Amino acid sequence: MTGPRLPYSDRQEAGRVLARALEQERGRPGLLVLALPRGGVAVGFEVARALDAPLDVFVVRKLGLPGHEEYAIGAIASGGVRVLNSDPGVAVSPQALARVIEREQAELARREQLYRGGLPPLELQGRTVIVVDDGLATGATMRAAAQAIRRRQPARLVVAVPVGAPETCRSLRAEADAVVCPAMPQPFRAVGLWYHDFPQSTDDEVRLLLDEARREHAAAH
Repeated sequence: MTGPRLPYSDRQEAGRVLARALEQERGRPGLLVLALPRGGVAVGFEVARALDAPLDVFVVRKLGLPGHEEYAIGAIASGGVRVLNSDPGVAVSPQALARVIEREQAELARREQLYRGGLPPLELQGRTVIVVDDGLATGATMRAAAQAIRRRQPARLVVAVPVGAPETCRSLRAEADAVVCPAMPQPFRAVGLWYHDFPQSTDDEVRLLLDEARREHAAAH
């Protein structure tokens, strides 16, 4: 079986391709799609719609290397989960790391409040949870998300992305019951290379998609 044609036109097309790859999850007990904001929400919206599942966000923040913030040295997630990458070539002082964590913790709290508008997070215990992002490069944010979600005792945890680095997808199998990634190009380099249209997602876009997903799911049930 050949993979999807790359690059994807946008996150919406990528979400529809990913939904087809996840068809075997349809109808599982308590099926729920959790999207990593911001970029994962447009992908997760398409997956949730296709699988007739509710959509929620799971907020994770990358910890960027001071002075080179695009390089992930780890991530934090809801529930106090912290994942630090082990890279012997990168040294960060405890004080600098603490400042990064404090800043990202504040942004995590802000996003949780903004995106949910006071609604509590959905219950995960005993459910089938599909956690979605728009791609996997280092996997730090997804690893933090998977570990945090595991603490909430889902019956089944599936990591799902439209495109990812092959070695990262393989490594995440240790964190989830299944990893679904329709395209694993090599060399990978960066997620944005595999999309024709890859704009920065906004807070407003996230809120609109979540509101629309809630309305659609409520109307169907």
